[in-house]
Amino acid sequence: MDPGLLLRSALALLGAYALFLLALAVYARRHPEVLSLTDVLRLGPDVLRLLRRLAADRAVPWWVRLLLWGLVVYLILPLDLVPDFLPVIGYADDVVLVAAVLRTVVRSTGAGVLERHWPGTDGGLRLLRRLAGVGPPGTGGSSRNTA
Repeated sequence: MDPGLLLRSALALLGAYALFLLALAVYARRHPEVLSLTDVLRLGPDVLRLLRRLAADRAVPWWVRLLLWGLVVYLILPLDLVPDFLPVIGYADDVVLVAAVLRTVVRSTGAGVLERHWPGTDGGLRLLRRLAGVGPPGTGGSSRNTA
């Protein structure tokens, strides 16, 4: 493989990730009650850890675990349906897939599984609950301290 192509690809991925973080930072600045800048910086790695933990949980049905592992592989691989170097829309397919899989997890196991396995901040969990279609704790969803 051409080293120049590999370097350009790596730089394009880093640039796309930087644009994604910038968009999240702008959102965090406009909506500090939902998301802090710390939450933004930790969100990607925390979501990957959550997906891995959910995929390893034997309480989650096998077919949902298989779906979770497929999503983890899709997020890690550099090839996407929509290339990540396209501003905003490049990460849209990733966000839509994460939301769809998390909604499937919540429907099959309940919202408490998110709280049990979430490794990140409370702000990140609030955003994740919105993404998964679960209301805030106390509105029919479960609280973070439930097991």
